[in-house]
Amino acid sequence: MASSFVDKARISIHAGKGGDGAVAFHREKYVAAGGPDGGDGGRGGNVVFTVDENMSTLMDFRYKRKYTAGNGANGAGKRCYGKDGETLYIKVPRGTLVRDTESGAIMHDMSDGEDWIAARGGRGGWGNMHFATPTRQVPRFAKPGLPGESHDVTLELKLLADVGLVGFPNVGKSTLLSVVSKAHPKIANYHFTTLFPNLGVVYVDEGVSFVMADIPGIIEGASEGAGLGHDFLRHIDRCRLLVHLVDVSGSEGRDPVQDFEAINAELREYSPELAGRPQIVVGNKCDLLGDERENIEKLRAHVEAQGYAFFELSAAAHTGTRELVKECARRLAELPPILRYEADYVPPEPKVDTSGELTIEHFDDMWLVEGPWLQRLVATVNFSDYESRMYFDRVLREAGVYKRMEEMGVRDGDTVSMYDLMFEYKD
Repeated sequence: MASSFVDKARISIHAGKGGDGAVAFHREKYVAAGGPDGGDGGRGGNVVFTVDENMSTLMDFRYKRKYTAGNGANGAGKRCYGKDGETLYIKVPRGTLVRDTESGAIMHDMSDGEDWIAARGGRGGWGNMHFATPTRQVPRFAKPGLPGESHDVTLELKLLADVGLVGFPNVGKSTLLSVVSKAHPKIANYHFTTLFPNLGVVYVDEGVSFVMADIPGIIEGASEGAGLGHDFLRHIDRCRLLVHLVDVSGSEGRDPVQDFEAINAELREYSPELAGRPQIVVGNKCDLLGDERENIEKLRAHVEAQGYAFFELSAAAHTGTRELVKECARRLAELPPILRYEADYVPPEPKVDTSGELTIEHFDDMWLVEGPWLQRLVATVNFSDYESRMYFDRVLREAGVYKRMEEMGVRDGDTVSMYDLMFEYKD
């Protein structure tokens, strides 16, 4: 059914929250003052995209838009760590691009078959066993877990085919695919029989095969959204070789040269790089020509003058198809592998409203600083990166956190704890 093909979907993904650390004390007969033994919370589950070779569309995402991984369990006494949250695996077809919805930037290309972590779970909070010191032997506090990452992403399927069939509707692309492969596309004598791309594996010889895609017919204006072509031009993006079918029979009163130029103009409008892709031109429906060969000879002279290889065939009569398939295999052997898109997504600098409430508690030489905005900030900063650490320090200074602590009597060398971040205070 045509409506079952979905090649673009927008979803929101949410990694799990980390579990809270526990406040607990060791209690055992004959053991006095056993000390703190509250365990850490478990880490929140990640959201992972994985390739499913049996999927060919993004249909599964039409009705479900929100995906959430499991939360980490809270810590417990006896230094028991909370269980990590369950990882959520999201299956997508090979060739799916994951984009950041807001910026449109590519986050990952799911064409290599490798799993990819799209959102990381929040770190678990520390139990009170971490906060015991010789001077603070009974810490009655622990840390809450941090929230996991969240993203709004757009999934975009770009088919992984070596050869893309292009041309006006009803020129015989589906027929050719059905003849040279085991694909069974719907075929009929009217425009737009193909409403979604079809893939077929073409076996040429022992150990030699390639994937061919029948792309829905492109019409003039497709690059601006006319017809079906605009929606499906993206599926030719990865094709290493284009086979351009032109109807030379004159059965619809069309001029083959004009048709050829019109399709190439649409390809150039959509992507100049795509228009420059290697192309084989095929004059199809030769069985209907009879003695009238003016159309095909005119097209042959036109395309060969531009440096294109030209083949004549009849897909319906199965003539000329073997020669075309062999030429495709020969050309593919010389071409670089299928295009993979490089990620260009740059995580934005966290925007944190620091006007909210912040609590600062003091236990001996330990300072606990907590608040909703600080929790969000700690969860989003990469502390292994120098620039990120400098940004974090700058936000705290501008928010007046250090000034408040100084007014409360913080001393050089005191320990400052902010969720699962702990550092020594320096004047």
